Amino acid sequence: MSKFDESRERLKNKLLEMSSLVEAAIECSIRAVIHKDQGAAAEVLKNEARINSIEIEIDGLAIDLLALHQPMASSLRFIVAALKINTNLERMGDLSVNIAHSAQLLIGTPAAEWIVDIPLIGGLVQQMVRKSLDAFVSGDADLALSVLASDDAVDALRTTCYHQLVAFMEKDPRNIRQGLNLLTVTRTLERVADHSTNIAEDVLFYVKGVDVRHNPPAGHNHRPEDGNS
Repeated sequence: MSKFDESRERLKNKLLEMSSLVEAAIECSIRAVIHKDQGAAAEVLKNEARINSIEIEIDGLAIDLLALHQPMASSLRFIVAALKINTNLERMGDLSVNIAHSAQLLIGTPAAEWIVDIPLIGGLVQQMVRKSLDAFVSGDADLALSVLASDDAVDALRTTCYHQLVAFMEKDPRNIRQGLNLLTVTRTLERVADHSTNIAEDVLFYVKGVDVRHNPPAGHNHRPEDGNS
């Protein structure tokens, strides 16, 4: 194995480590909301520093590959995709921290699972995260495309949750604090889904050499809200 291949493998393995930590953070943050689990929320906060540290390591590995080997074609696309995926993963980690903070504020409030289906939207978002990362690892363009299709379902669910929570808060002003925290959770989950879509788009760029950010496949109208793709 050449030095370039060894360095590329280190980069891929470090991305896999980052992916595992971020996936775990998202799962814990959703569990903290659903079960009002203080321990799960604390676990997310504890791992934030490690995720941030790995982000810097990945950037360094990728920059070294570019500087020392001047890769071309698919190898160059891989490194560019890795840098962008790294950024999206770090931001997903930040969003899981936001959800964990909301979970802490919800602890002690009345049970509200019936108001909005957090397990449903959370489960869909977790599937998107897993599929986008699996698509990168396996170089599977079809799997990446399935992530793009799932984004519309999450957007629709988030809109439904918004209307349900507005009605919940209008019914009784005492519901406002709880309703606002749940609005924050559903909005943040939607943003996690957006970053998963960004990763899927980066996979398509790496595997196929096509940029679908502003030319989405038929039937998909994703628009990254903050231009992170």
